Amino acid sequence: MTRTVRHGLILARRSLAKTKRTPGPVVNGVISPALFLVLFLYLFGRPVAGSTGDYLQYLFPGILVMGAALAGLVSTGMNINLDLKNGVTDRFRSMPISRLAPLLGSVLADVVRYVFAVAVLFALGVALGFRTGGGVAAAFAAAGLAVLFGFCLSWVTVLFGVLIKDAGAVLAFSFITFLPLQLGTSLATPTGTLPGWLGAWAEINPVTHVMDACRALLNGDPVGGAVGTTLIWCAVLFVVFCPLAVRAYGRPQ
Repeated sequence: MTRTVRHGLILARRSLAKTKRTPGPVVNGVISPALFLVLFLYLFGRPVAGSTGDYLQYLFPGILVMGAALAGLVSTGMNINLDLKNGVTDRFRSMPISRLAPLLGSVLADVVRYVFAVAVLFALGVALGFRTGGGVAAAFAAAGLAVLFGFCLSWVTVLFGVLIKDAGAVLAFSFITFLPLQLGTSLATPTGTLPGWLGAWAEINPVTHVMDACRALLNGDPVGGAVGTTLIWCAVLFVVFCPLAVRAYGRPQ
């Protein structure tokens, strides 16, 4: 396992080096949540919460989770798909490295992107007036929970990148899959105010649980079972999709 992690870290550095040359997907992954934060705040602040200040305290944790998930999912599947098409993967297979290392390296690079996205969003949120009611430790816990969920969710896009032949199709399929996950949640308004079918979906949506957990931590409210439910979902995503992605990656292309 130590050898796999060491090789994964080396390949994560390679993935981050590629990001320097083609920063577009990562910039998009950071800019998009920032735009959602500003637009939602001034469009829905007064109608939903009566003031933009109160609404920012509700909205920001959801945008934080969105940022951690979006920063990597746009690029992960595409990068792996391009490596498969360009023959880079064949070269990796000819080298004495773990088969898991190329996938692990890509996902570990995502963790760096998540941390960057979370830092940018915190800076923007504070500039807009967001204040952490739960203290510094709770803020770090919320950021860590969002990053952990993004890490586990990344394995879904890794599977897409391995199974789907075309990079454009990987991008399109990722957006089609993840938009209902990101927006059919408690992001902009409590699930009880949503129409019946959408509220039912939002209640079972794992992203809602992550947003609710981060919201409780950041605002200093009782967490209840939200953190435990989030950790269970993280474990399920990792245990199901990581082995599937590794198995698909190991098959002859």
